[in-house]
This record gives sequence, structure tokens and C-alpha cells, in this order.
Amino acid sequence: MISTKGRYALRVMLDLADNETGSYIPLKDIAERQGISKKYLEIIVKELVNGKLVTGASGKGGGYMLTRKPSEYTVGEIIELMEGTLSPVVCLADKNYDCPRRDKCDTLPLWEEFDELVHSFFYGKKLTDYMEQ
Repeated sequence: MISTKGRYALRVMLDLADNETGSYIPLKDIAERQGISKKYLEIIVKELVNGKLVTGASGKGGGYMLTRKPSEYTVGEIIELMEGTLSPVVCLADKNYDCPRRDKCDTLPLWEEFDELVHSFFYGKKLTDYMEQ
């Protein structure tokens, strides 16, 4: 399940893309447009900055902006940054995990197929696919 943090991060990214002017966008403006508390958005944008998806500036004229063109972002990278892996089972999420049943696991093909579907779906969607027209 995708948490509010993941969903709101996607909304922030879309808001930044939709309102891009070449200047930083104040967080209070994003919070007002999105109907999300500024306090909660501070937590989200901090992670987006740490993940290098957005850049921020403080002080007068400060705020946030995308680090790349909207067409260069996938929904998958935004969600995984906020949520962690989208893989359904540990043996696929952690390549270093040594599952003692790996060679005889009858369900592994099911999980691999599901993992590929989810990954392809979210990484096949660009931010621009959901921007206001």
C-alpha cells in the first residue's frame, strides 16, 4: 500500500511541474494548492531534496523547484524514494538476501512476475503524463 507520504510527494512533484516558472516556489503556496499542511510537506520535501529530486532555497524568494525536466521523472522513482522498495517479497527487494528456499520455491515465479508488473507500471509513467494540460 502506498502511504500518504508517497502520494503527497507525487502531488508536490506535480505541483512543482505544473507551476514551474524558473523561480523557487514557496512551500506555503504548494500547501495551499494541495490542501496539505505545510508542516507535513516540510518532511516530504526534505526527503525529496535528499533524494535530489528537488532543490530548495531558504529566505526571501526561497522555496523549491525540480532539478530536472518533468519528462525526466518517473512515478516509480518518486514513490520508491518515499516508500522504499516496491518489491512484494524480501528475496526480490534485497538482492543480498540469501533465501534457503530460493532453488525450490514454487511461488518465486509468481512474485517475480508481480514485481515486474509493478515496476514496469510505475517506472513506465512519467510526471508529464499527469500534469495539467
